[in-house]
Amino acid sequence: MLTGSCLCGGIHYQYEGEISEIAMCHCGQCRKAQGSAFATNAPLFSAKFHITQGEDLLKTYYSSEIKKRVFCANCGSPLYSQRDDKLDVLRLRLGSLDTAITAKPSYHIYCDSKAEWWTIDDSLPKFNKTN
Repeated sequence: MLTGSCLCGGIHYQYEGEISEIAMCHCGQCRKAQGSAFATNAPLFSAKFHITQGEDLLKTYYSSEIKKRVFCANCGSPLYSQRDDKLDVLRLRLGSLDTAITAKPSYHIYCDSKAEWWTIDDSLPKFNKTN
């Protein structure tokens, strides 16, 4: 089981599964939401993801008509995103994990909109749109 939390510790979660896919997303929305060159995300099954503390601190922002970003209302830590048309999956922000994982990054997406000051210098697959 994996566990994680926000920066202030007000929200805690657990995931009853493993992470096998890791994406680095370079789209403009992810860069703005993370305040960094890219977001590091993993798709998870929503049914196996549970908020164990601080559900009242969850804040939701719709960054598009069907995609919500969920974060801590107290400290602003981004936790996950989810699309209204794919409720069985959420995309966890891996920086919020407290548990060590063995999975390694799988690919980069939205490379055509990456920050001009960032160089992608690894051999992972690179896509201009989500795969």
